[in-house]
Amino acid sequence: MKVERQHRPGGVPGALPGDRAAAIRVAALRLFATQGYRATTMADIGAAVGIRGPSIYKHVSGKQVLLAEIMLGTMDALIAAHAEATASAVSVGDQLRRAVEAHVRYHARHQLEAFVGNREIASLDQPDRDRVLRRRSTYERGFRKLIERGVSEGAFDVRSARLASYSILDMGMGVANWFHDGGEFSVDQLAYQYGDLALRVVGCQA
Repeated sequence: MKVERQHRPGGVPGALPGDRAAAIRVAALRLFATQGYRATTMADIGAAVGIRGPSIYKHVSGKQVLLAEIMLGTMDALIAAHAEATASAVSVGDQLRRAVEAHVRYHARHQLEAFVGNREIASLDQPDRDRVLRRRSTYERGFRKLIERGVSEGAFDVRSARLASYSILDMGMGVANWFHDGGEFSVDQLAYQYGDLALRVVGCQA
């Protein structure tokens, strides 16, 4: 996949000694995305940031903690972006458009997080797996409520708000698999066009 081609494991450029924990998370993210969580060892992560042997455990207790931080952080960022986007508009059509634009921007700019989040949910231990799944449900529900509101106001025409929300979310998530800078569209152009597509999915009457 393009994500694997663009993001190769290796040292973390620009990391300062005081940024060890952040550098370790970045290295873990890259390795989880390129070679998978199961195939990645703590020694691999340590080598990527120049830490040899068990010294890495001074900074992080294990790779399961790193995976949970990455996946929970991804969902928290998406939920926060959704809240900010919908607060910036009044009409339900504009709110849905801006929520979709935020969704697409995140997946275009955070391809590794999206890739790991989609592939490694089964690798999470409990209770972190359920914590991530609850956040995913919260995020999807935010889109579904907008669609249900649009239907009730006569702004949208769709049979199933749930299916429409799943379709819109899946459509935006796919951006992480193929988008690259310097392509046909900028992130903002892409986000706007996906907003148009989402409004068509819900049969926007405005």
